[in-house]
Amino acid sequence: MMKGMAKLGIRLAIFAGLACASLAIVYAFTKDSIDRQNELQLQASLKEIFPQAVSFDPLQDLTSSDPNIKFQAVYEVKSELAPLGIAVKAVGPSYGGPATLLVGVDLMRTITGVRVMALSDTPGLGMNATNPTYYVEKTKKITFLGQFTNKALTDPFQVKNDVVAITAATISSRSLTNIIKAAGDAAIAYMNQKAITTPTGGSGQPQDASTGNAAQPQAGGK
Repeated sequence: MMKGMAKLGIRLAIFAGLACASLAIVYAFTKDSIDRQNELQLQASLKEIFPQAVSFDPLQDLTSSDPNIKFQAVYEVKSELAPLGIAVKAVGPSYGGPATLLVGVDLMRTITGVRVMALSDTPGLGMNATNPTYYVEKTKKITFLGQFTNKALTDPFQVKNDVVAITAATISSRSLTNIIKAAGDAAIAYMNQKAITTPTGGSGQPQDASTGNAAQPQAGGK
């Protein structure tokens, strides 16, 4: 009986070892492919939130004021003529685990766009943040992330105040809003420190760095 149990234990140990080895081999073969796909997703998202950009130069000296939110990558975004703003890839806690967002901030200190890079919240609830047909404002067809586009970072960024929550997903809504705000505040602090501002024309009015035309003030909220 004891010998049989010992043999069974050895066999289980061998099977476990083989399983681990197989997983390691699969991971080694797929890691490069996953990394390439993630990089393609990042580059596509950067171009979506900064269509006029021709370069994304990595920055090293941006840090989050929230200890629970970390910046995985930060870029100074430029057109052929001038700087356009800052893009921040930030990760922070959400309902289902860490959430990773890409947040763009222009020289007018407004959000140019937000993209979800990774999210594991509840399907049909918090995951609706990634659903392009789920609208927090149905009449205007505005998605949860869409409401942040052109939103001034001087706004409160408070869910159920100036931010519309995803139905039955208040925790997810607040978590993602906190990540966006932390990334935006850090981008503004960097631009203020480096004196990165919109170029001014002969009229003395701020100009759109991507076109050279007079920039119009952005209304916060939508």
